[in-house]
Amino acid sequence: MENKILVETSARHVHLTAEHIEILFGKGATLTHKKDLSQPGQFACEERVTVEGPKGAIKNVIILGPARPQSQVEVSLTDARSLGVVAPVRESGDLAGSAGCKLIGPAGEVELAEGVIAAKRHIHATPEYAEAAGIADKEIVKVKVASNGRSLIFDDVVVRVSPKFAPAMHIDTDESNAACAFGEVYGEIIK
Repeated sequence: MENKILVETSARHVHLTAEHIEILFGKGATLTHKKDLSQPGQFACEERVTVEGPKGAIKNVIILGPARPQSQVEVSLTDARSLGVVAPVRESGDLAGSAGCKLIGPAGEVELAEGVIAAKRHIHATPEYAEAAGIADKEIVKVKVASNGRSLIFDDVVVRVSPKFAPAMHIDTDESNAACAFGEVYGEIIK
């Protein structure tokens, strides 16, 4: 059984709608591709924004492309405390009732009534990888990450299966720091 999975750290980032890209960066603006990410079709952008909450702001937050149907901000729980917001732990796109914030760009500002979340740790899997690993879409598994002195088992890891994915587990910076998951790290899926 294939039970090893690449573990990647997903740092704070923003996804924007085409409308919000124009408000923040100017009429006719589009995202500028900087580098591809591990998930096919996803990329880091040259553009950055400031994310502002009631208690503080985080400058220079990266934007990930392409444009999305709804703008969202993914932060760690430490970031959320710095901003002064309560970011629920959710899957990407599950934004109803989540915290709001202000996004500040060089050409304008956008007030999000909701959209700030701490991403639920998750596994991206192709159907072939899922079958080989014996896992299924929406299944909740554990992943053991071995490191020097900080090994741990992540519980409540949701599996997401799509032919559009590349196999990888995503955790945020708080989780990565807790496990000393730096550089190229692999975890073991435990059912």
